[in-house]
Amino acid sequence: MRARGTGVLAGADLAVPVPLHWRRRHARGFNQAEDLARRLGLPVVQALERVQPTAAQFGLATPARLRNVRGAFAPPRRPFWGGRTLDPRLRGTCVVLVDDVCTTGATLAACAEVLLEGGVREVRALTAARALARRP
Repeated sequence: MRARGTGVLAGADLAVPVPLHWRRRHARGFNQAEDLARRLGLPVVQALERVQPTAAQFGLATPARLRNVRGAFAPPRRPFWGGRTLDPRLRGTCVVLVDDVCTTGATLAACAEVLLEGGVREVRALTAARALARRP
């Protein structure tokens, strides 16, 4: 990913892994997006939290995927900064959002929306794989 993503990584300030819901992370024991992000050579920041458990995206059509992740992500609860607000140190930065697979981009778009609303200047995305549509 690091070698293939040089254009995406160039000039970026940090990497943000797509979070798993805490129950899924506990069951799995790790977050694959976080493991991938740690190998990119950028500082990794846990800037997002999955606040709603969602159904697996596998097998869902695009409209269902969009509905599934709507409102599922938010900045982590940070009492010091006043509730669910993005870490102020991220304002004006360029971040690379990292996930394992991109199918429709619904998850990446939902995460990017939260980051941009929080003051991030630019969001780029890097995934380990891109799922292709099935052809009859």
